Amino acid sequence: MSPRAGQIPLPILPRPEARFATFVAGPNTVAAAAVRAAAEVDGEPYLFLFGPPGTGKSHLLHAACHASVERGRTAVYLPLGEPGLIPEVLEGLERIALVAIDDIDRIAGQPAWEHGLFALYNRLREARRTLLVSADRPAGDLPLALADLRSRLAWGPAFRLQPLADADCATLLREAAHARGLDLGEPAIAYIMRRSPRDPRGLLAVLDALDQASLREKRRPTVPLIRTLFDDLDRRT
Repeated sequence: MSPRAGQIPLPILPRPEARFATFVAGPNTVAAAAVRAAAEVDGEPYLFLFGPPGTGKSHLLHAACHASVERGRTAVYLPLGEPGLIPEVLEGLERIALVAIDDIDRIAGQPAWEHGLFALYNRLREARRTLLVSADRPAGDLPLALADLRSRLAWGPAFRLQPLADADCATLLREAAHARGLDLGEPAIAYIMRRSPRDPRGLLAVLDALDQASLREKRRPTVPLIRTLFDDLDRRT
């Protein structure tokens, strides 16, 4: 449902399953530890995460919000790629203990957003709040029209998130299947790995579809069912 005229859309709630305990870090252990420390008020007040899609940036921001709330602090997750968001949503966020801004690259070249984020950065810093930001590239490479915003974003520690190796992707599948109550054997995991995109988002999408197919067909998630699922997906594309 689209917002009424003049209504400020609320930030999106963090995904309930995206927590530090469910994050398969692989090569991103240092970044995950830094985000966790920031969420628990033991680390830096500002962190910048960057990397290609599917490397876990959003998961870490969601997890930081959960960790902050579990410690009795307020938190908000703001995905700038979400349709319908307007810059006015930034107003008053300096009252929040932890602000997680995802996909800041999506608003590059939009003056109202850039000036709003620059002002928010300064208000959060003055209020000694925690700010976590993600993008698809380093802060210095963002095509922002407002040079001052780009400079601010480049001030603090930055972490490049790397894609997971195959072994880490298999671990992700195994743990996510267990969390869903799916009895996914090693042959099934190997088959999914052969036919699925090698990124967490794609793998979890396949797992969700498999979970639904298993319930619908009342069949265990074995290789034959998974093969049928992929064949159906191929026919639709």
